[in-house]
Amino acid sequence: MKGWIELSGMRFFAYHGCLESERLEGNEFIVDFRCPAPVSKAAASDSIDDALDYSRVYGVIAAQMGHPCNLLETVACRIAKALEQEFPSMKHFELTVSKKNPPVGGECEWARVIISQ
Repeated sequence: MKGWIELSGMRFFAYHGCLESERLEGNEFIVDFRCPAPVSKAAASDSIDDALDYSRVYGVIAAQMGHPCNLLETVACRIAKALEQEFPSMKHFELTVSKKNPPVGGECEWARVIISQ
């Protein structure tokens, strides 16, 4: 049996951006993670050893969000590379990094970068 593991709406206050004001004041970011996962073994054993440990995924993402970057593309790619390193058996996943109220010269609720591995 196949399924999906999702961590949705992970909120971070971080200092990503090209503008000096973004680096000084910070902003709200949302990260969403999704990957296909075989769930049968974990469901049968009811053991974390047979499942993807959500707290480890969150920890990798949180660590990368703590390192300021100019671009959302850089943030997303750094998170993706860190996840690949931490979970070499995880071959496919989707990652969305969203920045609230980006400075685009007009009204814009979110800017997003979506990575698909």
